[in-house]
Amino acid sequence: MRFQPDPELAEFAAATRGLLADADVPATARSWAGGDFAAGRKLWTRLTELGVGELAADPVGLVLAFEELGRAAVPGPWVESLAVLPELTASSMATLAWAPHVPFAVDAEAAEAVYVVEGDTVLAGRVGAAQASVDRARRLAEVTAGDRVGSVSPDAFERATLATAAQLQGLGAALLERATEYAKQRQQFGKAIGSFQAVKHQLADVAVGLELARPLLFGAALSLSERDVSAAKVACGGAAYRAARTALQVHGAIGYTAEYDLALWLTKVRALLSAWGTARFHRDRVWAAIR
Repeated sequence: MRFQPDPELAEFAAATRGLLADADVPATARSWAGGDFAAGRKLWTRLTELGVGELAADPVGLVLAFEELGRAAVPGPWVESLAVLPELTASSMATLAWAPHVPFAVDAEAAEAVYVVEGDTVLAGRVGAAQASVDRARRLAEVTAGDRVGSVSPDAFERATLATAAQLQGLGAALLERATEYAKQRQQFGKAIGSFQAVKHQLADVAVGLELARPLLFGAALSLSERDVSAAKVACGGAAYRAARTALQVHGAIGYTAEYDLALWLTKVRALLSAWGTARFHRDRVWAAIR
């Protein structure tokens, strides 16, 4: 089966990529991690004015939008605002906790509204203690529930999981690009390491994994079924994790340093692997659906 996005959606996605390419997203992410949200809010406004919210209203558009947000490692509670609470948030920045798979709210300090979801009910949230995250640009906090303010759509959890899978796919693609470019530059024994067969094979394996995950991602966008969304999350998460490991190996010691931009992508992959359900949870859902 061949998936071909609507030309208008593809054009929106290309415009989003262009905007993010012109923005200094790594600097924005570092400021965000340090508690300075000004640049991140400005980028949020630019993206919403471009129409990323409208793009994400369609499930296929949601995938395209979040692939680009992942590719650029954009910080902020995008999943919560665009995938779970679009009716409540409009273009504002909102976040939430939704136990058991989302026990803490992401970026509650930066958000204009914080919620707790219980079942299909949305409650006002009160922000509590901060929690550590492997991704410093995903600032976590405890949230306690208050009064009822609305409800989520029946497919809200699937949309959030799909958006997270798309982010992982975008992150994996960016890591592959970075690793490939670095492999052409890094020298060992007088040659670029990208000329070594072992490195080529590792990069090729990453490319194959990402290519095989993408049809599952778009198939899940078309069905929004538990089985398909979970399969996409597992596939995209696995492909992104392999991309992260390979990028780290290709970069060598410099890849371990927090000051090097690669760390922004590596830590975000690690954080999103368990966001909106662990791989084990999603594998169990797939197994329950097919057995």
